[in-house]
Amino acid sequence: LIPVDYKAIAPGVKKINYANITVVNATDRSESGNFVNFVGAHDYNTAFAAGTALVKALNGTGNVVIIEGVRGVLGNTDRVRGFKNAIEKAPGITLLTSQPANYQRLQALQVMENLMQTHPKIDGVLAANDAMATGVAEALEGANRKALIVGINGSKEAVEAIRAGKMLASGDAAPFLQGCFATMSAIRSIRKMPVPKEIIFPAMVVEKTNLANYD
Repeated sequence: LIPVDYKAIAPGVKKINYANITVVNATDRSESGNFVNFVGAHDYNTAFAAGTALVKALNGTGNVVIIEGVRGVLGNTDRVRGFKNAIEKAPGITLLTSQPANYQRLQALQVMENLMQTHPKIDGVLAANDAMATGVAEALEGANRKALIVGINGSKEAVEAIRAGKMLASGDAAPFLQGCFATMSAIRSIRKMPVPKEIIFPAMVVEKTNLANYD
């Protein structure tokens, strides 16, 4: 189970628990319910590492915008906090604004188009997922403007965009590993085998230097 709204999912989890169905909580933590375990990346640490990569590439100076996911969702809150804390480490970086695009590529494209009209100089963009980072890249290309773009998820599209020079980096949320280990956890639980209560993947960043690891 991967909740979008960690509070609103609670009644659904109750029904799953009442039916005695084995359930693993992955990616974002549900506020309540009985689960085999939690499997996921640490959103804050992943975003902080990704944000630090952007700060480093900008040599600690420049104008940056954040494109958020869904406001109020725990995972988005942690990712935005990680981005902001990475930026705060560099006094030469100015955070122009932080705007939501609900994890959607098209919304991110539209938000970025609006931001470019308001801000004539944007040096870097931190997007809370790769789909939005792709939308940002399309908006920049359409306006014939350039900025360093960082996403989160370590998706196939991000790897290809980094290789093509359209993105700088992506925080690796290990989605493939999350799927594998969540499935393994469920199977082991059904077979009455031991399962750790948490499986948290370390913060990694996909960059030009390590693309081969993701191929």
